[in-house]
Amino acid sequence: MFTTVIDEDISLALVQPSFAHDYFDIVSRDREYLQKWLAWPPHADGVAFFEGFVQHSLHDYADGKSLTCAMLYQGEVVGNISFNTISHELKKVEIGYWICQNQQGKGIVSRCVMALVRIAFETLGMEKVEISAATENKASRAICERLGFTLEGVIRQAEKLDDRIVDHAVYGLYRARG
Repeated sequence: MFTTVIDEDISLALVQPSFAHDYFDIVSRDREYLQKWLAWPPHADGVAFFEGFVQHSLHDYADGKSLTCAMLYQGEVVGNISFNTISHELKKVEIGYWICQNQQGKGIVSRCVMALVRIAFETLGMEKVEISAATENKASRAICERLGFTLEGVIRQAEKLDDRIVDHAVYGLYRARG
């Protein structure tokens, strides 16, 4: 199983069936917050939803299409981060993430994003890491900007979230040459 220790408090672990209960507990507690920025929380109606998510994620990992990990803080699942897509042809990965509301502001997501950036560039040989966030999602956009990603553009009417359609800010980070 893929795991990586980021520091004494934070690690990443490839999703596994035992995480389904943790994910459902988080979503049950933070559903209203999460569905503000993510399309799937209204549909996460039981542990079986996350069991299916884990199985699909592991299949895509085995096929080299994605990498989906739980973010662990002091040994507890607090969220999820992934290469939503891995394009070997374009030498690009797209990162997505979410974290429970009570663990925000501790730098967990920033450190996990940087760990995936290192994996993308150093292990997978990618040239670009991309992150998309709703334009109004100031916390997610701040992570991108703080980590040196460049705003490459805005895609209008990119996603339907609950009862509203949001635009996406698309950020990119390129591998340093030299």
